[in-house]
Order: sequence, then structure tokens, then C-alpha cells
Amino acid sequence: MSDVVSILTDCGAMLTGHFLLSSGKHSSQYFQCARLLQYPDRAAAVIGDVADRIRLEIAEGRLEADAVIGPAMGGIVVAYELGRQLGLPAFFTERNDEGVMTLRRGFEIKPGEKIIIAEDVVTTGKSTLETAEQIRAMGGEVIASICVVDRRPANAADPFPWPLFAALRQPAVLWDADNCELCKEGKIPAEKPGSRKIF
Repeated sequence: MSDVVSILTDCGAMLTGHFLLSSGKHSSQYFQCARLLQYPDRAAAVIGDVADRIRLEIAEGRLEADAVIGPAMGGIVVAYELGRQLGLPAFFTERNDEGVMTLRRGFEIKPGEKIIIAEDVVTTGKSTLETAEQIRAMGGEVIASICVVDRRPANAADPFPWPLFAALRQPAVLWDADNCELCKEGKIPAEKPGSRKIF
């Protein structure tokens, strides 16, 4: 098993400060997994830990999977690498001009196909749930999701009706924008390092 924390630290993927997340919430920690994913060998090692667990679930008859889908942007490389390691097709959803997560570029889901959703970081699960909605609308079934880092707060309700497999579980400290402790201190301005617009 890989030392995920060490790999993320060495890559500069674990950041501390004052961050505005895509969910609209504020946090004192941010995972910039693009810094991990720029190193194929390190990404393969981290995602390989999750792939091994999925492979075991499949071998023991608890899961079946036909494809992997990652929400753009953060899930594209993660989905590709998981698909490569599991021998499954991998593609992605992306937001249209209205900000709705959609399947484009000729990607298709056949009715009844069993799909794994792959993400870089899960905090509120918004992108995963939006991707699941698209999968269901096309007749597919979400059987699991995976991520590099599971940041759901320790006391948060589980947003998924399927299992989540994470390489690292690191609960986030989150604040609503109008009740952020870091904003009240006023020492560090909030920065938005992610790629997604806030809708």
C-alpha cells in the first residue's frame, strides 16, 4: 500500500491557507490533485491502491463494472488511470454552457451498464451526484465511486447510496461563506484554486 500522504506532500498537492471551494464553502486546507496527476508513476501508485480494492470487490462478486466515468476537470485523469488498471473503458462528463454536467463528444452509456464514478477530491459530492444523474438519465447504473481524497466532514451525512473507495480519508473543516472563521480573522484573503465556476 502506498503512503498517500507522503506522495501528496512530495508533489505539493496538500495546501494550507484560506480557500473558496467549488461548493461555495470555505476551508483551511485544499488538495490540488493536478500536482499529483502530473506524475504518472505517482498517480498510478495512489490510484492503484483503490484499484486493488475494487478488483477484490469484483473478484468476490460484490461489484460488477462496465466503465469508469470522471467529472471534468479533476476526474478525467483519475478515471483514465482507474480504467487502465481495471481494463475498463474510461471517459468523462463535462459542464455545458448552462453549467449542467453532461456526456458529450460521442460518449455513450448503454442501458443497464454498470458505472464507477472517479473523482480527484470529494468534499460535498456535488460533481459526483451530478454525474450520477446524467448516468441514470441514459439508463446506466452507478455501482461505486472512487476518489484520491475523501474530504467529507467527519459528521456529514453520506451523500451516496453506493460505496465510496478513497485512497485517503482526510475530513475537511468547512465553513459557510457568511460564517467563515478565517474571514472573521481577516488575515488571509480567500483564494479559489479550483477550475470550476461556482453555480
